Amino acid sequence: MSHEEKVRNRINELYQKKQNEGLTAEEEAERKDLHKEFIANFRAGFRQQLDGLKIVDKDGNDVTPEKAKRIQKEKGLR
Repeated sequence: MSHEEKVRNRINELYQKKQNEGLTAEEEAERKDLHKEFIANFRAGFRQQLDGLKIVDKDGNDVTPEKAKRIQKEKGLR
């Protein structure tokens, strides 16, 4: 099981506990920290996908914006 899966599973456990019986102050702090970590990882993965994106029109021409091409070049993706 990956670290991301463990984080997601723990967030879900804490959510269920919060719904059923409530959380202690320590558990609430843990939940907030895990949520921040989850969001940061999600954003990083999404950014990576966007950075590698190539936009092609219906005729097969690369119409990726120049700014995106520049970022891709700087990161060695193009």
